[in-house]
Amino acid sequence: MPSTLIGKGSVASLGEKIAENKIGLVVVDGTLSPVQQRNLERQWKTKVIDRTGLILEIFGARARTHEGRLQVELAALSYQRSRLVKSWTHLERQRGGFGFLGGPGESQLEIDRRLIGERIGKLKRELEAVKRTRALHREARRRVPYPVVALVGYTNAGKSTLFNRLTRAQVSAEDMLFATLDPTMRRLGLPSGKTVILSDTVGFISDLPTHLVAAFRATLEEVTEADIVVHVRDAHHPDSAAQRADVLSVLNDLGLGQQVEDGLIEVLNKIDLLGETTRDALLNQAQRNEAVVPLSAVTGEGCEALLALIGTRLDGSSRAVRIDVPLSDGRTLAWIYQRGEVLGRRDDTEAAHLSVRLSDADLGRLRHRQRAH
Repeated sequence: MPSTLIGKGSVASLGEKIAENKIGLVVVDGTLSPVQQRNLERQWKTKVIDRTGLILEIFGARARTHEGRLQVELAALSYQRSRLVKSWTHLERQRGGFGFLGGPGESQLEIDRRLIGERIGKLKRELEAVKRTRALHREARRRVPYPVVALVGYTNAGKSTLFNRLTRAQVSAEDMLFATLDPTMRRLGLPSGKTVILSDTVGFISDLPTHLVAAFRATLEEVTEADIVVHVRDAHHPDSAAQRADVLSVLNDLGLGQQVEDGLIEVLNKIDLLGETTRDALLNQAQRNEAVVPLSAVTGEGCEALLALIGTRLDGSSRAVRIDVPLSDGRTLAWIYQRGEVLGRRDDTEAAHLSVRLSDADLGRLRHRQRAH
């Protein structure tokens, strides 16, 4: 029903259970309108939050850095502003004032909206400053330069455990949702002798509310700058395939479709929890697809194979670049296919848009060819 989301009978029967068990908080796995939330709270006489509210509660408990806390507050205020409705009686009181809390006759609702709006504006400005600082840090890393490898994946897939295993760091890694909210970066030495920067990122979740995606976009900026994206999956989870689809969908929503097209390294984590038959099937799959690496971040099995694959992708001082070539320039297209590793291609009526891995020397030669063309 529009007024309570669920039918009267369900509201009544659930209300009896809530009262009988003295439940102090009810979480609804869905999106509640402010009116629906208020009506359910009145009928059940307990606090009610929806899926977005729960995610915000978890985010608020996990954020540690200044940027993480700013992002959580921004998302929470955006959500809170959408909860302000006239049907709450305490927001209908009129109040005069001395100017600093609103003029004569301004309702509490209008005051709350204005104060929240002002705070949101301030938070956005602070986040922009943090964003500029991180851009400077990225610029400094480009001058080093170390390639960046970003770990992405569904929440609780084991990214932080893998991060710790590979870098011997002590990043918080617990069996809980959203244990990581702040991007963490460490240097990592590869067996080939090369050094990369490994980045651990916030876990993804299906149907993330729009204003949460916007608020946490900065956390995922490291992925857009990464030379290699490693998608960590929980191979033991019954919905692993659906979680994979959710992660790829969110990456596309965040404007990272090119990274998906370029080909992610896919880590099938937690193989230590699998039965022998399932485990053997995954190992056979990995033999057929070099971009798939079964491993256990807990035991370390398979981690050397992942490091070797990352090294192979970076071999020969090559790097992935995006190049637009007119379709009429067949000779340059043929040269690119001969000299580089084409990771992805998308054609339109005018040009071929390529993602290709080239050595620095060949990249210089290509730019010279394009200038001369």
